[in-house]
Amino acid sequence: MARVTLQDVTKRYEDVVAVDEMNVEIEDGEFVCLVGPSGCGKSTTMESIAGLTKPTDGTIEIGEADVTTLPPKDRGVAMVFQNIALFPHMDVYDNISFGLRLRDYDTNEIDRRVEHATDVVQLEGMLDRMPEEMSGGQRQRVAIARAIVREPSVFLMDEPLANLDAKLRVHMRTELQRLHQELDTTIVYVTHDQAEAMTMSDRIAVINSGSLQQIDPPLVCYNEPANLFVAGFIGSPSMNFVDGRLTAFGLETDTFDLKFEPEHLDGVSVGDDVTMGIRPEDVYLSDIGQSADDETAPIGATTDVLEPMGDEIFVYLDLEHESGAPTDEGGMGASSNQLLLSVEPDLEISENEAVTVTLDRSKIHLFDGASGEALTHGIEDLADSPLEQGKPNVGGPDE
Repeated sequence: MARVTLQDVTKRYEDVVAVDEMNVEIEDGEFVCLVGPSGCGKSTTMESIAGLTKPTDGTIEIGEADVTTLPPKDRGVAMVFQNIALFPHMDVYDNISFGLRLRDYDTNEIDRRVEHATDVVQLEGMLDRMPEEMSGGQRQRVAIARAIVREPSVFLMDEPLANLDAKLRVHMRTELQRLHQELDTTIVYVTHDQAEAMTMSDRIAVINSGSLQQIDPPLVCYNEPANLFVAGFIGSPSMNFVDGRLTAFGLETDTFDLKFEPEHLDGVSVGDDVTMGIRPEDVYLSDIGQSADDETAPIGATTDVLEPMGDEIFVYLDLEHESGAPTDEGGMGASSNQLLLSVEPDLEISENEAVTVTLDRSKIHLFDGASGEALTHGIEDLADSPLEQGKPNVGGPDE
């Protein structure tokens, strides 16, 4: 095991900054996922740790050694790529042991390491098989075993499950968690799949445009996102966002008001733009008796699109303007006048149906409209009243 430390790591390609002053410290035995959209710099960060890419600025340490300028073979790391890249003319034993044989390891030592690796990834009895005789998941296990036999200080995995089908990816996620528990080694894992990041990692490093946005345990990133980007990227379906303005009495939007004492918010003042965020599971359909312990005033809406998912139905809602008419701005994320919630699969609900919803005040997030930085997670402690001044058309209390 070894600690991995990145200090002000920057990678530039002419006028493009792929990684911008990355500072990350990964502890011994920790499983950390680098997650973000395509082109955000997560693979470049991984390649810098591996030595495949030399950073323009900054230093990289593995254990107590500065490895910034060392070649990959001297860093004590092993990589597993998205492209499995097994030798098609070699059986499983030869594929796994290839690197050891290149380094002239003793035959007994090679056999010991191969036996241990195949036991860890559950490939017993398959050493004489050819890659073409194996499933995608089995070939990926061979690639992982090939990394294990090196007995590295750090495993680097760059989207190793991306080419597998959905069911196999779920199974291999479990296998990788078991592998981490058994080997108790440091793993740095790159993925754009937030489900992989949420389920496997000890901490998630969320990256956007080459910059680290937040590094925290998965549930902290989910429940206490550092900014609008993290809030929108972590979680499926994504968090709902509604733009508004800070007033002396709280937050005012085009469709509803939230009452609280704004002086308790740092960094913003009355008149500033503020974005409210709420996750779909924290939106409640009042018409069927759903409610939170600390709910907002009722908000009027009209159902737009229904997405049956089997165990639940995703319901997209158009919020109503003060005139009582629903908005016509389409697309979650593109419009701040829509909400998404989920309901039971047997609920009788149809499109273009007038409904009333409430929000869980303890799960409402507020973000600075200018910087996108989080202001608070939950407004129940900011309120001077449990009720908001609702817009006249949405059935909110007026006192």
